Amino acid sequence: MMYKYNYSPGPTYVRENVRAARSLETTNPDIDRDFVKYYKDTCDIINKIIDSNNNTYMLSGEAILGLEAACASLTESGDRILVIDNGLYGNGFKDFVSMYGGLPVMFKQDYKRGVSCEELEEFLKRDSDFKYATIVHCDTPTGVLNDIHKICPLLKKYGIMSVVDSVSGMVGEFLSVNKSGADIVIGGSQKAISAQPGITIVSVSDMASESMRKREKPIIGFYANLRIWENYLSEQYFPYTLPSSDIISLRVALENIVSEGIDNVLDRHKKIATCVRSSIEKSGLRLFLESDFSNTVTAIELPDNIRATDITRFIYEKHGVIIATSLAEYKDKIIRIGHMGENATFDRTSYILSLLDEAFAHYGVHLDETLFDGFVKNYKK
Repeated sequence: MMYKYNYSPGPTYVRENVRAARSLETTNPDIDRDFVKYYKDTCDIINKIIDSNNNTYMLSGEAILGLEAACASLTESGDRILVIDNGLYGNGFKDFVSMYGGLPVMFKQDYKRGVSCEELEEFLKRDSDFKYATIVHCDTPTGVLNDIHKICPLLKKYGIMSVVDSVSGMVGEFLSVNKSGADIVIGGSQKAISAQPGITIVSVSDMASESMRKREKPIIGFYANLRIWENYLSEQYFPYTLPSSDIISLRVALENIVSEGIDNVLDRHKKIATCVRSSIEKSGLRLFLESDFSNTVTAIELPDNIRATDITRFIYEKHGVIIATSLAEYKDKIIRIGHMGENATFDRTSYILSLLDEAFAHYGVHLDETLFDGFVKNYKK
């Protein structure tokens, strides 16, 4: 299969040492107790990066597995669950809640900005009878960032546990599980961590674990059941055969992050994102969001006379480069620049901006200043 350059907001570019690690000869994780220690040590590295004292697990599956597992493990029939909805992925949590018998109650917000804690508290003053709430850290289809370090403590004030989708936030945005008090935080290997798709990261608080243990009825299913991981360390045995090659390569990607330093990684993301947004504004194009921009993905709202799929098709057919539109009603209205993980570099970002300049020129879109020129000027200030 021909390699294609990928600038979508995940999966991201995977560094050579991470790819090489995936090809190493592996052991049998079912019976090799040394691998249990390797697994736990890798989880400890994750906890260091995301500042968590909670139990963290790596599940065999793309990050949606973690979202479903959180809802499957916490939700019982008839539970009222608060679904905080200011993006397509935030809205999507209601389907997992309903699937496992919960009653989703929607707290809807403007899709062009982050969740207002003031408006959320006014809502909670009227109704706070919820077992847990769901919130997306960075809602990737639009790139909106929610301040989970304010939202989760507010929920806890009203006795509500929190489930945080940080799949597109983890490592690209500041994340302290301890400071946020989030009860379940989900990440994915393929986003800002920049490993191959296939591993879900799940951090689980003592409160969430206790809630699972006190259920009236057993958790439905097995694979999306977080309780099956509780005793793996003491029993020296995993609940199913793990993809050891994926975990080994993820470990190397995590070590890359530790080597660079998480603060430096966050600074790199912030600088790239700031320069991208400034170049868009100076070009005369419009950012989709009004505020609360994520440092991992930027959404450009296109003029009415041009379709996002035309832009992506032009770039793909001429250069073999993959760039993403958005989802649902935004599919033909938004172009998304994924500057997360290994894609958040000067060379890779300036290259995709130059291709966007070419595509816009091809379709007759006049720019006040090219995206490439604006980005380079801002970056070199």
